[in-house]
Amino acid sequence: MAKTSLLRPLAVAAAGAVLVATGALPAAAAGQDTTDPTAPDLTGVRTALQATTAAGAPGAFAVISDHGAVDRTRSVNVGLADLDGTPMNSSWRFRVGSNSKMFAAVLVMQLAQEGRIDLDRPLREYLPADTLPESWTMTGRQVMEHRAGVYDHTNDLLEQAGEETTSAFEARIRSTVYDPRALVAMSVRHGLQSTPGSRYSYSNTDYVLMGLAVEHLTGQTFPEVLNERIIQPLGLHKTSFVVPDQSITGTHVTGYLTNDDRTKPLLDSTAQTGSWVWAAGAVISDAGDLDRFLTALMAGGKGGLVSDASLQQMTAALPTPTAKIAYGLGLRRISLSCGDVYGHGGIVQGFNTQSFTTPDGRRSVVVFANASNNGAVTQGLMNTLEPAFCGKQPTVAPRTAFAPASVPVDSAPVDTLPVVEDTRI
Repeated sequence: MAKTSLLRPLAVAAAGAVLVATGALPAAAAGQDTTDPTAPDLTGVRTALQATTAAGAPGAFAVISDHGAVDRTRSVNVGLADLDGTPMNSSWRFRVGSNSKMFAAVLVMQLAQEGRIDLDRPLREYLPADTLPESWTMTGRQVMEHRAGVYDHTNDLLEQAGEETTSAFEARIRSTVYDPRALVAMSVRHGLQSTPGSRYSYSNTDYVLMGLAVEHLTGQTFPEVLNERIIQPLGLHKTSFVVPDQSITGTHVTGYLTNDDRTKPLLDSTAQTGSWVWAAGAVISDAGDLDRFLTALMAGGKGGLVSDASLQQMTAALPTPTAKIAYGLGLRRISLSCGDVYGHGGIVQGFNTQSFTTPDGRRSVVVFANASNNGAVTQGLMNTLEPAFCGKQPTVAPRTAFAPASVPVDSAPVDTLPVVEDTRI
């Protein structure tokens, strides 16, 4: 059962890492499989995870899954799953936050394949009457790309003047049940923020709108469609969408919300309705199910989720203002030193996740920490992706844009991925 009381901060920077390898060679325990140049650098992954706990997360983990002639899974666990002292466990469930957008995007692409929605027509044509003003002509594609100019309603829920994050959480998020149309109305009151298609601006309301379109076009509730079209066909036994229920059933990691005042205790935020982000962020899952979902998605028509043509549209990512980051239809593309990876990040009160895969689906990486409202924690998770996907870096790294000119070339840091915009929640 999730606690609702404030808990004292716990320093876990020195917590030992637990490595679990399935089918891995013994050399992997030392941080690198020397017989395979593409093997993940587990030492680098562990170092990045320990940085997340040093930054204030009770615990963190990474699950690296390889698919090919021999399936292989490597897991690195650091710190605690809860402040009662339970070690972190990478097989437990958690709230995936904005990784939910990938699920919603798949449902929309399936409906597009069936001819039930044209992504290049105004989205308001596929929504309940009066959901959007008649003058709002943004297309479904623009909404999915976060280029529709739609104000993010979560700004109103999280950043009330004079209130700390934990106060806002208790007042408006933990137990409040929002109708998704009310969330859209909250956004519409602010008017369009830019001309549709003119610029990228991440908005959770975009995927509340896509969830409403799914319901309107199918005549079913969003969780019903999610279960019938994704969860059941893929056998995602640990994935669910239970809004407005507050609890996470089964074994799960406890999530902690960081106070804006870092001298104050962490707040156990595990119990919450999820209705404030709904289709944009309320899915519950685990690392194994996220791997299965990503692998099926990147297989296109062979994976059973979307066609090859739909996958091509989803991965046709456009640049964002953040270096190395592009965004497609519900998929974020990150450019690493060894190539591009696709997936999403997700941060919902107390839970912090990055889930990505190679374009061929041969390697997926899910990294997680049980703390939010802490950019340094998110940075630590982002820093696991390079060693997890690309392996061990050379001893002498080239100078990067992140290294000041005063730093000698032989001591310049390896490229650091920037923290991206969905970290605010």
